[in-house]
Amino acid sequence: MKRIECIIMDWAGTAVDYGCFAPVAAFVESFRAIGVPVTAAETRAHMGLTKVEEIRALFNIERVRAEFERKFGRPAGEEDVQARYAEFQRVLFASLEDYTDPIPGVVETISALRAQGIRIGSTTGYTRSMMDVVLPAATAKGYAVDNCVTPDGLPAGRPAPYMIYKNMADFAIPSVDCVLKYGDTIADIKEGINAKAWTVGVVLGSNELGLTQEEVSSLPADELEARKADVRRRMLAAGAHYVVDTIAELPAVIAEINRKLEIL
Repeated sequence: MKRIECIIMDWAGTAVDYGCFAPVAAFVESFRAIGVPVTAAETRAHMGLTKVEEIRALFNIERVRAEFERKFGRPAGEEDVQARYAEFQRVLFASLEDYTDPIPGVVETISALRAQGIRIGSTTGYTRSMMDVVLPAATAKGYAVDNCVTPDGLPAGRPAPYMIYKNMADFAIPSVDCVLKYGDTIADIKEGINAKAWTVGVVLGSNELGLTQEEVSSLPADELEARKADVRRRMLAAGAHYVVDTIAELPAVIAEINRKLEIL
């Protein structure tokens, strides 16, 4: 009988870094350095891609493209992409360890699911060298996974499904029916759907909501609910099978999926 055997967790905005602020700050600073600013909202719109692909996406924004050409008298080329990516990495590595606190509820819920025999994989838009900073720092704070797959060496990162398939191969899980992808960006949702895995989006702490814990606590209830509803709508439109407020709801979702798998 099929059951969920593996959860594929995202990292920033899903497991650690409430609100997904580490990459946002680095993208903004990397473009500010050449006098062609991008906004936090613009960076969040492409979050979840590999970081160099997000740099390309930011250069393709019409406003950014026009501002670059006005300032430098030519279109941006691949050398500009690589230069901004290098600056992004410089800024990110200087602060990345500071953004590894587990999101509330993650450590406890993952521990409980692991006790049920569920293995914990992960995918990310970070490179292996970036995860070499995140993994030990998160582990020291109580959050660890059984497997971490990065885009390095694969045909593509998100929204392609290859990182999920690599987790499946590493765990020797033969069916996507037994795999659940859990993440906080639209790219996460598309990655899960493209892999044909069960796909669950999370709202609070997510890149898509883009709020700190303090901002969540201080927002008027009706405004917070409206913002959460917008994130939920966009995740469902992207194909998510379920969308939860927090990871505390995930065990119940898994139980429901397992019931569905019993009758397939």
